Amino acid sequence: MSLSKIVLFYVFTPLTDPDAIRLWQQTLCEAVGVRGRIVISTHGINATVGGEIGAVKKYVAATKRYAAFAEADIKWSDGGVDDFPRLQVRVRPEIVTFGRPDEVRVDDGGVIGGGRRLDPDQLHELIAERGDEVVLFDGRNSIESRIGHLRGAVRPEVETTREFVDLLDSGRYDHLKDRPVVTYCTGGVRCEVLSSLMHARGFADVYQLEGGIVNYGKRFGDDGLWRGSLYVFDKRMSVQFSDHAEVVGRCDTCGAPTDAVRNHPDVNGRDLAVVCASCAAEVSVG
Repeated sequence: MSLSKIVLFYVFTPLTDPDAIRLWQQTLCEAVGVRGRIVISTHGINATVGGEIGAVKKYVAATKRYAAFAEADIKWSDGGVDDFPRLQVRVRPEIVTFGRPDEVRVDDGGVIGGGRRLDPDQLHELIAERGDEVVLFDGRNSIESRIGHLRGAVRPEVETTREFVDLLDSGRYDHLKDRPVVTYCTGGVRCEVLSSLMHARGFADVYQLEGGIVNYGKRFGDDGLWRGSLYVFDKRMSVQFSDHAEVVGRCDTCGAPTDAVRNHPDVNGRDLAVVCASCAAEVSVG
């Protein structure tokens, strides 16, 4: 049985012809045999693809030969081509949809005005230095943070990334503007944009967790600030960093501990929900 892997990465860099990049990436993925989701805009690229390890290595090598993507931080995880039903390569106004494409400005160094990058060790150093003054701010949707998050983090109740800006503009978090705020997300792409949007709205001391939760989990696993399981955007739905991961999610139906996110019927039809195996089985039998 061949070894398979998933890689995720993003690069903020000006792209003058996103359609040409889309065609190249589509052709490359089909040629080497990987599947996944790739979003391209004038701001850069955001990609998650999986396949047999040799195919993934060929994809990564070819992608990094393009000068603008040469320094991409490639994050590897378990999984493969079967974790993605199909290949999707799309051009959109933003590589992560906050709904503010005109506010996001990028240069060869990434997002302009973003927060200072902290690696996992530097995050711990900041907390050791400034203690409870530090605010950890989750830049993911609430369905993701419900099954895993950094200990003590502010976790906005948002269903989509678009809702963050309205929350910031509402004044809900104005009381945090003079405190050190560390934004974090899955792999770093959302918190890079979010930190710039917060900085533009008067948050004076903003940071971003470099490489996101994926990087933090690789460094500290479940023996640091992380609690629970990490939501991922493929059919696995969630992954753990160790064999002693805490279960922090609660089933929407019965309240039992679970880290399982599923497509599940509710009053509004099928939607993502945190649902334990027992409740999911009852629905499928019914």
